Amino acid sequence: MKIKKLLVANRGEIACRVMRSAKAMGVRTVAVFSDADTDAVHTSLADEAVNIGPAPVADSYLRADRILEAAKETEADAIHPGYGFLSENSAFAGACESAGIVFVGPSAHAIDLMGDKARAKRAMIDAEVSCVPGYQDEDQSIKTLTSAANSVGYPLMIKAAAGGGGRGMRLIDDASELEAAIETARSEAINAFGSGELILEKAIIRPRHVEIQVFGDQHGNIVYLGERDCSVQRRHQKVIEEAPCPIMTPELRRAMGKAAVSAAQAVNYVGAGTVEFLLGEDNSFYFLEMNTRLQVEHPVTEAITGLDLVELQLKVASGESLGFSQEDVELQGHAIEVRLYAEDPANDFLPSTGNIDSWIEPEGPGIRVDGGIATGGEVSPFYDPMLAKVIAFGRDRDEARNRLIESLARSSMVGPQTNRDFLIDALQREVFANGEATTAFIADEYGDDGFGISTDHDALALAAVVQYRLNTRHALDASLGVDPELMNWSSAAPLESVFMYKIDDQDVTLIVQPTDESAYQAKIGHEVIQEITVLKETSQTMDVQMGNTKLHLLFHAAGHKTLTLATPSLQFTVNNIAAGEALEDTAGDGLVTAPMHGQLLELLVNVGDDVVKGQRLAILEAMKMQHEILAEIDGKISDIHVEPNTQIALDALILEISS
Repeated sequence: MKIKKLLVANRGEIACRVMRSAKAMGVRTVAVFSDADTDAVHTSLADEAVNIGPAPVADSYLRADRILEAAKETEADAIHPGYGFLSENSAFAGACESAGIVFVGPSAHAIDLMGDKARAKRAMIDAEVSCVPGYQDEDQSIKTLTSAANSVGYPLMIKAAAGGGGRGMRLIDDASELEAAIETARSEAINAFGSGELILEKAIIRPRHVEIQVFGDQHGNIVYLGERDCSVQRRHQKVIEEAPCPIMTPELRRAMGKAAVSAAQAVNYVGAGTVEFLLGEDNSFYFLEMNTRLQVEHPVTEAITGLDLVELQLKVASGESLGFSQEDVELQGHAIEVRLYAEDPANDFLPSTGNIDSWIEPEGPGIRVDGGIATGGEVSPFYDPMLAKVIAFGRDRDEARNRLIESLARSSMVGPQTNRDFLIDALQREVFANGEATTAFIADEYGDDGFGISTDHDALALAAVVQYRLNTRHALDASLGVDPELMNWSSAAPLESVFMYKIDDQDVTLIVQPTDESAYQAKIGHEVIQEITVLKETSQTMDVQMGNTKLHLLFHAAGHKTLTLATPSLQFTVNNIAAGEALEDTAGDGLVTAPMHGQLLELLVNVGDDVVKGQRLAILEAMKMQHEILAEIDGKISDIHVEPNTQIALDALILEISS
């Protein structure tokens, strides 16, 4: 049966990506959206859109009944689940089948089996697919898990049997951490997946995370489409993915591909699926899990195979055969993908939310952007923080990597914090450039200090010159009868403008003096920081020469005081204190505030309790992850301002500690 109308049961970039392929095939599309997504990009891209409920996912995108009602209401004959939400929900797949609606994915049986890490691992052992040593049985008592952990040995991974994406997952180094880690992982797993079942696995130190893309049809054909290296991860969430794996050999690819196909055959797999492995330094590999859906990182496979995996999904779901054999699969070139997240790398990568004041998308040769955001939109605290995926294709790995760096350097988002600068830095690190990154890459490269680039005097000089140009242009536009060529001219002493920025609690004063129509000196005191020449200017960009270096700058001004500037390696915001009142330092000792929007799940202290620095005070859930709020000083809890199980905003006062 040929699919005529497709409902996409998802949001954001994946909903947009699925719709684009469907439209190219002549298939009409239906979007579903929550109250928070009324004006989201995916709703306008679809032919029809249906509201399915309030912002929380439990009341909208996880409501299978409302999604099925939307499909019936719009007469959609198929549903594509994307990834996340209901994509690996076997009950939803079964409900679609019962309703006579095509579910674009594998059978409910395959989803059910492979979605349970414990059962999947047992099935893979039966299929003689190599697995990581561990515990995956049904007895979930603390006593049994403790005994199993001691038998497996440390370091040890605790994982939610029903989950993925790093939720319900903990790495522990010794037995003293076990019980607390089990409780935290189980709580997070119940909140994220509705099941607290856990498995234990021996931690393989510094492996590569390599996954094999498989594809099956309803006629019994199953092939593998090469591999992806997804080793660069943070909190078990993939950040950079590439295809092919930098150290892959034809022999190893065949062995891993054969194992992946065996895994898929064990459950009569149909559609797109991914079999994930840990690859050791000795080229030994171990089954990790199978994702029974389209992966976030599927575009790198599309780039090197020339296949449209969504198109292939829709054809297979319609009953067509794959149309090619394993021998027909050819891999050409190299592709690297990065995930642009709304998060603050300088603040332990905490999620960031808010209105998108400006979005300048990456572009360039070989660049593809899968996004679902736009200027004027909003990053909601209710959903995953991933904003877009940027994919670069090249003839070889270096070309793809350099294209990706250049495209990111020419992009900017103003509003929520993003990991743009971190991605640029990671791609330039020697270990990654040499193709040597393992799952320990971020920990090894950035350590306990994390990521941060200081806003040095050169960067501040650029900001001051940009603000000078914008403010002067604004004054010129507001004036009558003034020739633009007189913009930097004065008949008296040389024009000087003062800019004062607060950086790391220090006031930095810069003086900008034009030397001709487009050239400037930026000074701190009597010291000239840089000579800066403006080469080209648009409403959002400026090409400049600083010394011997040419730079492409992107900027967004909010009034005459505030400027966000993106250089090729650093995006930052400055407020010109000299243009108005000084910014107040609102920080106060003992005031514990929310580091992000979210739901306060639990308060671990009461008024009158004595606490010490580093002690856990509360648990906040945001963007599907649980975050511990710790005491920054010793003292006594003097006041509590919020109740558990309530939604709180960024910077909301939670409690006070008196020292």
